[in-house]
Amino acid sequence: MPTFTASANRGRFITLEGGEGAGKSTQLRRLAESLRTRGIDVVTTREPGGSPGAEEIRGLLVTGETGRWSPVTEALLHTAARRDHLERTVWPALEAGKWVLCDRFFDSTMAYQGYGLGLGRELVETLQRAALGEFRPDLTLILDIDVEQGLRRAASRHGGEDRYERMDIGFHQRLRDGFLDIARLEPGRCAVVDADADLDGVQARVWDAVAGRLGLQS
Repeated sequence: MPTFTASANRGRFITLEGGEGAGKSTQLRRLAESLRTRGIDVVTTREPGGSPGAEEIRGLLVTGETGRWSPVTEALLHTAARRDHLERTVWPALEAGKWVLCDRFFDSTMAYQGYGLGLGRELVETLQRAALGEFRPDLTLILDIDVEQGLRRAASRHGGEDRYERMDIGFHQRLRDGFLDIARLEPGRCAVVDADADLDGVQARVWDAVAGRLGLQS
Protein backbone atom coordinates (compact mmCIF):
# COMPACT_ATOMS: atom_id res chain seq x y z
CA MET A 1 0.00 0.00 0.00
CA PRO A 2 1.45 3.42 -0.96
CA THR A 3 2.39 5.59 1.99
CA PHE A 4 4.15 8.88 2.67
CA THR A 5 7.86 9.17 1.98
CA ALA A 6 9.29 12.36 3.44
CA SER A 7 11.60 14.55 1.37
CA ALA A 8 14.24 16.87 2.72
CA ASN A 9 12.12 20.00 2.21
CA ARG A 10 8.80 18.62 3.48
CA GLY A 11 6.63 20.77 5.71
CA ARG A 12 5.67 20.10 9.31
CA PHE A 13 2.48 18.39 10.46
CA ILE A 14 0.87 19.59 13.71
CA THR A 15 -2.32 18.09 15.11
CA LEU A 16 -4.58 19.51 17.81
CA GLU A 17 -6.50 17.07 19.98
CA GLY A 18 -8.77 17.13 23.01
CA GLY A 19 -12.26 16.51 24.28
CA GLU A 20 -15.43 18.42 23.45
CA GLY A 21 -15.19 22.16 24.16
CA ALA A 22 -11.42 22.22 24.60
CA GLY A 23 -11.05 25.02 22.03
CA LYS A 24 -9.06 23.20 19.36
CA SER A 25 -10.62 24.93 16.36
CA THR A 26 -10.08 28.42 17.78
CA GLN A 27 -6.50 27.70 18.79
CA LEU A 28 -5.76 26.14 15.42
CA ARG A 29 -6.84 29.34 13.66
CA ARG A 30 -4.73 31.45 16.01
CA LEU A 31 -1.70 29.21 15.60
CA ALA A 32 -2.05 29.37 11.82
CA GLU A 33 -2.06 33.18 11.98
CA SER A 34 1.04 33.21 14.19
CA LEU A 35 2.91 30.94 11.79
CA ARG A 36 1.87 32.96 8.74
CA THR A 37 3.17 36.17 10.30
CA ARG A 38 6.54 34.40 10.43
CA GLY A 39 6.43 33.67 6.70
CA ILE A 40 5.35 30.03 6.95
CA ASP A 41 2.91 28.70 4.32
CA VAL A 42 0.14 27.02 6.32
CA VAL A 43 -2.72 24.72 5.37
CA THR A 44 -5.50 24.17 7.92
CA THR A 45 -7.69 21.09 7.81
CA ARG A 46 -9.80 18.85 10.03
CA GLU A 47 -10.90 15.33 10.78
CA PRO A 48 -13.14 13.65 10.09
CA GLY A 49 -13.06 15.52 6.82
CA GLY A 50 -10.47 17.61 5.04
CA SER A 51 -11.08 16.18 1.56
CA PRO A 52 -14.31 15.87 -0.45
CA GLY A 53 -14.72 12.16 0.22
CA ALA A 54 -13.81 12.45 3.88
CA GLU A 55 -16.28 15.31 4.35
CA GLU A 56 -19.05 13.04 3.09
CA ILE A 57 -18.08 10.44 5.68
CA ARG A 58 -17.97 13.17 8.35
CA GLY A 59 -21.69 13.71 7.98
CA LEU A 60 -22.28 10.07 8.85
CA LEU A 61 -20.21 10.31 12.04
CA VAL A 62 -21.04 13.62 13.71
CA THR A 63 -24.81 13.75 13.23
CA GLY A 64 -27.70 11.48 14.14
CA GLU A 65 -28.41 9.32 17.16
CA THR A 66 -25.61 8.54 19.60
CA GLY A 67 -26.00 4.79 19.02
CA ARG A 68 -26.09 5.12 15.25
CA TRP A 69 -22.96 2.97 14.74
CA SER A 70 -21.19 0.20 16.59
CA PRO A 71 -17.72 1.17 17.89
CA VAL A 72 -16.02 -1.01 15.25
CA THR A 73 -18.03 0.53 12.43
CA GLU A 74 -17.20 4.02 13.70
CA ALA A 75 -13.49 3.23 13.80
CA LEU A 76 -13.62 1.87 10.25
CA LEU A 77 -15.44 4.96 8.98
CA HIS A 78 -12.91 7.27 10.64
CA THR A 79 -10.05 5.25 9.16
CA ALA A 80 -11.49 5.37 5.65
CA ALA A 81 -11.97 9.14 5.90
CA ARG A 82 -8.42 9.53 7.24
CA ARG A 83 -6.79 7.65 4.39
CA ASP A 84 -8.58 9.79 1.79
CA HIS A 85 -7.67 12.95 3.70
CA LEU A 86 -4.00 11.97 3.79
CA GLU A 87 -3.80 11.05 0.12
CA ARG A 88 -5.64 14.09 -1.20
CA THR A 89 -4.80 16.88 1.24
CA VAL A 90 -2.15 16.28 3.90
CA TRP A 91 0.61 14.45 2.05
CA PRO A 92 0.53 16.68 -1.08
CA ALA A 93 0.73 19.82 1.09
CA LEU A 94 3.65 18.48 3.12
CA GLU A 95 5.52 17.48 -0.04
CA ALA A 96 5.01 21.04 -1.32
CA GLY A 97 6.82 22.32 1.79
CA LYS A 98 3.70 23.63 3.55
CA TRP A 99 2.94 23.27 7.24
CA VAL A 100 -0.32 21.44 7.87
CA LEU A 101 -2.40 22.10 11.00
CA CYS A 102 -5.13 19.53 11.58
CA ASP A 103 -8.08 19.78 13.98
CA ARG A 104 -8.10 16.15 15.20
CA PHE A 105 -6.22 13.21 13.73
CA PHE A 106 -5.62 9.57 14.62
CA ASP A 107 -5.35 10.18 18.36
CA SER A 108 -9.03 11.10 18.35
CA THR A 109 -9.91 7.67 16.97
CA MET A 110 -7.82 6.08 19.71
CA ALA A 111 -9.38 8.27 22.40
CA TYR A 112 -13.00 8.23 21.21
CA GLN A 113 -13.35 4.67 19.96
CA GLY A 114 -10.44 2.97 21.71
CA TYR A 115 -10.90 4.45 25.18
CA GLY A 116 -14.30 6.16 25.17
CA LEU A 117 -16.26 3.38 23.46
CA GLY A 118 -14.12 0.56 24.83
CA LEU A 119 -12.55 -0.93 21.69
CA GLY A 120 -9.11 -0.94 23.31
CA ARG A 121 -5.78 0.03 21.80
CA GLU A 122 -4.95 -3.08 19.75
CA LEU A 123 -7.69 -2.88 17.13
CA VAL A 124 -7.35 0.88 16.71
CA GLU A 125 -3.57 0.58 16.33
CA THR A 126 -4.08 -2.07 13.62
CA LEU A 127 -6.40 0.25 11.70
CA GLN A 128 -3.99 3.15 12.08
CA ARG A 129 -1.09 1.13 10.69
CA ALA A 130 -3.23 0.26 7.67
CA ALA A 131 -4.11 3.91 7.00
CA LEU A 132 -0.86 5.66 7.99
CA GLY A 133 2.00 3.19 7.72
CA GLU A 134 4.84 4.78 9.71
CA PHE A 135 3.60 8.35 9.17
CA ARG A 136 3.06 10.39 12.34
CA PRO A 137 2.60 14.09 13.21
CA ASP A 138 5.69 16.13 14.04
CA LEU A 139 3.83 17.48 17.07
CA THR A 140 0.49 16.75 18.70
CA LEU A 141 -1.00 19.35 21.04
CA ILE A 142 -3.51 17.84 23.45
CA LEU A 143 -5.74 20.57 24.89
CA ASP A 144 -6.86 19.35 28.29
CA ILE A 145 -9.90 20.67 30.13
CA ASP A 146 -12.24 19.52 32.88
CA VAL A 147 -14.97 17.39 31.32
CA GLU A 148 -17.96 19.32 32.64
CA GLN A 149 -16.44 22.67 31.78
CA GLY A 150 -15.71 21.48 28.26
CA LEU A 151 -19.23 20.22 27.76
CA ARG A 152 -20.65 23.56 28.94
CA ARG A 153 -18.50 25.31 26.37
CA ALA A 154 -19.55 22.87 23.66
CA ALA A 155 -23.23 23.31 24.50
CA SER A 156 -22.96 27.04 23.79
CA ARG A 157 -22.07 26.37 20.17
CA HIS A 158 -24.72 26.22 17.48
CA GLY A 159 -25.05 23.53 14.84
CA GLY A 160 -26.10 19.94 14.37
CA GLU A 161 -22.72 18.23 14.62
CA ASP A 162 -23.21 17.25 18.24
CA ARG A 163 -23.54 13.48 18.21
CA TYR A 164 -20.49 12.90 20.39
CA GLU A 165 -21.33 15.79 22.70
CA ARG A 166 -24.62 14.07 23.53
CA MET A 167 -22.93 10.91 24.80
CA ASP A 168 -22.95 10.29 28.56
CA ILE A 169 -20.57 11.87 31.07
CA GLY A 170 -18.77 8.57 31.62
CA PHE A 171 -17.84 8.46 27.95
CA HIS A 172 -16.39 11.96 28.15
CA GLN A 173 -14.35 11.16 31.24
CA ARG A 174 -12.90 8.06 29.56
CA LEU A 175 -12.17 10.26 26.57
CA ARG A 176 -10.19 12.74 28.65
CA ASP A 177 -8.32 9.93 30.43
CA GLY A 178 -7.55 8.41 27.03
CA PHE A 179 -5.96 11.57 25.65
CA LEU A 180 -3.83 11.93 28.79
CA ASP A 181 -2.75 8.29 28.51
CA ILE A 182 -1.77 8.81 24.88
CA ALA A 183 0.39 11.76 25.94
CA ARG A 184 1.95 9.68 28.69
CA LEU A 185 2.83 6.89 26.27
CA GLU A 186 4.26 9.22 23.58
CA PRO A 187 5.84 12.21 25.36
CA GLY A 188 8.21 12.88 22.48
CA ARG A 189 5.36 13.58 20.07
CA CYS A 190 2.65 14.90 22.40
CA ALA A 191 2.46 18.07 24.49
CA VAL A 192 -0.41 18.54 26.93
CA VAL A 193 -1.70 22.13 27.03
CA ASP A 194 -3.87 23.29 29.92
CA ALA A 195 -6.95 24.73 28.18
CA ASP A 196 -8.53 26.09 31.37
CA ALA A 197 -7.78 29.77 30.65
CA ASP A 198 -8.97 32.60 28.44
CA LEU A 199 -8.28 32.43 24.70
CA ASP A 200 -5.11 34.54 24.88
CA GLY A 201 -3.74 32.52 27.76
CA VAL A 202 -4.26 29.22 25.97
CA GLN A 203 -2.81 30.69 22.78
CA ALA A 204 0.37 31.62 24.64
CA ARG A 205 0.66 28.09 26.02
CA VAL A 206 0.13 26.60 22.56
CA TRP A 207 2.79 28.83 21.05
CA ASP A 208 5.28 28.02 23.79
CA ALA A 209 4.80 24.31 23.08
CA VAL A 210 5.16 24.73 19.30
CA ALA A 211 8.17 27.04 19.51
CA GLY A 212 9.90 24.86 22.07
CA ARG A 213 9.32 21.55 20.31
CA LEU A 214 9.91 22.70 16.72
CA GLY A 215 12.66 25.25 17.27
CA LEU A 216 10.80 28.45 16.39
CA GLN A 217 11.54 31.86 17.89
CA SER A 218 8.91 33.21 20.25
